[in-house]
Amino acid sequence: MVEQSELNRLFWQSRRGMLELDVLLVPFVKEVYPQLDEEDQRRYRKLLCCEDQDMFGWFMERAVPDDEDLRCIVRMILDRVQPK
Repeated sequence: MVEQSELNRLFWQSRRGMLELDVLLVPFVKEVYPQLDEEDQRRYRKLLCCEDQDMFGWFMERAVPDDEDLRCIVRMILDRVQPK
């Protein structure tokens, strides 16, 4: 179980100041992150260490992360918002 203090910290780290990222990351951390397994939570925290411009390119599907962990979490976030 994720502690509330960790969720609060991740919430603020997920607010990037770029609307395109905020609309993806903030709802994800609030609604999905607490149910993720430990490995996917680690991937999400790793994603938050990345540069905003890199994340923007990945989420707009203009580029793909080199790192497998980052590819996995980016895909998970995109799958959540893209129509099937």
